[in-house]
Amino acid sequence: MSVHVKLSAIIDGMEIQSQESSSYLNKKTGEIVTINDEEFRAAEYDDSLEEHSEWEKEFIEKAREILEDKNEGNYLALPSTFDIDEYSIMERFCLSIEEKRISESLHYAIKGSGAFRRFKDLIHGFGVAEDWYRYRDEALRKIGKDWCEANNIEYTDD
Repeated sequence: MSVHVKLSAIIDGMEIQSQESSSYLNKKTGEIVTINDEEFRAAEYDDSLEEHSEWEKEFIEKAREILEDKNEGNYLALPSTFDIDEYSIMERFCLSIEEKRISESLHYAIKGSGAFRRFKDLIHGFGVAEDWYRYRDEALRKIGKDWCEANNIEYTDD
């Protein structure tokens, strides 16, 4: 049995991830948990948790639950940073801007290293930052909805 999950919780879990951490949905409880690589390593290799702080122990125990759950399927990995591909979202945003000068400037700025920093500087400089954040939020909502539907997760669209 699956619980109802707030779409905003799914999106928050997706956003908090990084190259070194992943977020998971517990299908039984609806809890979203984010575990980093270090916590997973400790869950796999540390028999004793004595040298870890209380808060670390909690996350390491969650990591163990996730690792042990492989066959049960109670924990589902949320879309990763790779799945989200924020660069593609930025690129589509650039192309969606009607004013050609701004569109071309932004599109040029996202080429090469430092693309994210240049993009952020320019959206503020051109006064389109609010448009970008709305666009990005909508893209994340769509990714979250698609993921829920693909995994038969009931969600509230809050």
